[in-house]
Amino acid sequence: MAKLIIHTKKIQDNIKYLSDYFDSHHIDWSLITKVFSGDKEFLKNVLTDDVIKNIDSIGDSRLTSLKNLKEVNPDMQTIYIKPPAKIYADDIVKYADISLNSSHNTIVALNKAAKKAKKIHKIIIMVELGELREGVKRTELMNFYESVFELSNIEVIGIGSNLGCMHGIEPTYDKLLQLSLYKELISAKFNKDLKYVSGGTSITLPLIEQKSIPKDINHFRIGEAIFFGISPLDNKQFKELAVDTFEFCANIIELEEKKIVPEGVISHSNVGQTAEFHEDNISETSIKAILDFGLLDVDQDDIEFIDDELEYVGITSDMMVIDLGSNKSVDGKKKYRIGDKVYFKPNYMAVARLLNSKFIHKTFT
Repeated sequence: MAKLIIHTKKIQDNIKYLSDYFDSHHIDWSLITKVFSGDKEFLKNVLTDDVIKNIDSIGDSRLTSLKNLKEVNPDMQTIYIKPPAKIYADDIVKYADISLNSSHNTIVALNKAAKKAKKIHKIIIMVELGELREGVKRTELMNFYESVFELSNIEVIGIGSNLGCMHGIEPTYDKLLQLSLYKELISAKFNKDLKYVSGGTSITLPLIEQKSIPKDINHFRIGEAIFFGISPLDNKQFKELAVDTFEFCANIIELEEKKIVPEGVISHSNVGQTAEFHEDNISETSIKAILDFGLLDVDQDDIEFIDDELEYVGITSDMMVIDLGSNKSVDGKKKYRIGDKVYFKPNYMAVARLLNSKFIHKTFT
């Protein structure tokens, strides 16, 4: 069985490093664990008390994940990081201490659910700043806040935005300054102190180093930087965060010298791919290996060979074919044999899919 190797200590060190980094900049932050989809083994192995003690909250975008978070650590403050579906208001109040919101009807439902549960539910209201994803329109923002402030069991603790996730709109100083100014307007008009101006995600981290964020931006929601050590703004390592936090390895289940060009009439494969080959290669051969995973587990575009001499050939639902070239090392010895493992570096989407595949073994180191 192919295997995802999770380097627990390196992820924990990343959490501790970023906690200290944010503390030095007087910024609160939420650790976003959605890449792990609420995997209880991960939660128990990685989110130990000493690691999360300086984190404001742990967040996810799925209710089942928040439920698992509460089961592992009932005292952990949780945050639901996408606008909730109105129908799940009771569950949101039960499993999320905080939620991000942009729909007045949903907030009314959350208020009703919180009243029934005898709770105060905290919310951060999201503002549309150009990404065209979730967020209240800026022209409607003041009326929106006014109506929500009237709800008995809702505590508005902040204002937030989401940039860079769908259309790649960068969180520039000017964008974040708009968020900061709206916070000031709301505070002045309604005499309310909003604790959080949540304008930061992993993509925003480099702006801290560049001293390009307004001083009022005081809350970040971080996932990718913790688990992969990079900021999506430039896909480069951020500070001293570890980037070698995950490995994916698969087993060679067949290794043979085969033709480069298939024989027969070429049409669409059962996974929708059409092969293209040059007739000049019709008589050539190469050493090919079959690995024990496929598209049901991960997209080949989301994993990178550690051995850069290997080449991708094709993939089906449950097997991947690679080209080993001559399969010889520099000293002329055979490099790979049946039963050997081939290693890959997975990206964010690869890890998310691999963790959700029941056909992939997970190992914590």
